[in-house]
Amino acid sequence: MWSVWLSVASLLIVLATHWLYRWRNPKCSGKLPPGSMGFPLIGETLGLLASSKSIDTPPFIKNRMKKYGPIFRTSLAGRPVVVSSDPEFNYYVFQQEGKLVERWYMDSFAKILHQDAARINAHKNVHKYLRNVILGHFGPEALKDKMLPQLEDAINKRLYGWSKLPSLEVKSSTSAMIFDFTAKQLFSFQADKSKEDICESFTNFLQGLMSFPINIPGTAYHRCLQNQKKAISIITSELEERKSNPEIRKGDFLDQILADMKTETFLTDKFVIYMIFGLLFASFETISSTLTLAIMLINENPKVIRELTEEHEAILKNREDINSGLTWKEYKSMTFTHNVINESLRLASVAPGILRRTLQDIQVNGYTIPKGWALMVVPAALQLNPSTYENPLTFNPWRWQQRISYHLGQA
Repeated sequence: MWSVWLSVASLLIVLATHWLYRWRNPKCSGKLPPGSMGFPLIGETLGLLASSKSIDTPPFIKNRMKKYGPIFRTSLAGRPVVVSSDPEFNYYVFQQEGKLVERWYMDSFAKILHQDAARINAHKNVHKYLRNVILGHFGPEALKDKMLPQLEDAINKRLYGWSKLPSLEVKSSTSAMIFDFTAKQLFSFQADKSKEDICESFTNFLQGLMSFPINIPGTAYHRCLQNQKKAISIITSELEERKSNPEIRKGDFLDQILADMKTETFLTDKFVIYMIFGLLFASFETISSTLTLAIMLINENPKVIRELTEEHEAILKNREDINSGLTWKEYKSMTFTHNVINESLRLASVAPGILRRTLQDIQVNGYTIPKGWALMVVPAALQLNPSTYENPLTFNPWRWQQRISYHLGQA
């Protein structure tokens, strides 16, 4: 009997050892980039998720760049990933969209946002359609023709409310402001008239999103999914009401989508609901994080405050009516303000990287990135590169006086 158990144990050890070896040494037709696959299943995910208060390249990436070079391999959330901080290769990757690489989301993100990358990439017109319809409602022309006065009014109301408070938490306050404005533009959601605090649901959703994806009651990820359901329910109710009452026209993003659902086959109810959810998710976190960083950087630089004040006061002095709204001409004339915006965007790397998936083997610097692997392109490789920007970690809006024709916000 003991010999049987000993044989079983030996077999399990051999299988586990073989599996562990294959995990640490993935199959490849060439030479893999240097790096480590970390622990089985979780890889090096915990290292990536570790928070950092620095505006520098995330420690997870920076430490491995020093050890392995600008291109290295790792494993995140059970997936083999090649991380690139090589500016030339990163540019090449984006030029190969739809040829050598495709858009991809981490499996846990894709599951939450219901974005099947294979299905979406199969529809050649999906990304083009989404880009056009989003620019149509949130791009420069929309800002010029419609959104500028709406945005100014929303911000003024918030600033007036904040001015009455003894103190406020900047991140949560700006998040609420951005969320309410975006939700109103997307599907005419009125936060002050809703019984549900959908903004709070999104806040709780984000707190659990970066946790390890184990959907068990009591875990952060489970709470994340529960908060997602609340937000999805509100969006679903609005979509169903609009479809039941087609005469209702509110002039928002959802109106356009409902009209396009008649001709675009990929615009199913489920796709539309999660698309709106995804847009709320993207704007809620990225814009509020950038705003929070900008406020902190401006507050720490009196010289920046003085020049901003002078520029804005000059605009007010040139107005016939000091209480009139901001015009497009005035907005375009804010040279130093745009410098501050560009510098804030340069330093605000909200996400550690941009993900793609290889459609075939890719050769780079003598290494092979296998087909089906994920690619993480690191924006900070360019934005914080001392060869491109002198003293890259210094907040210096004046550096953009020599880069007037280039705007990071248009990238």
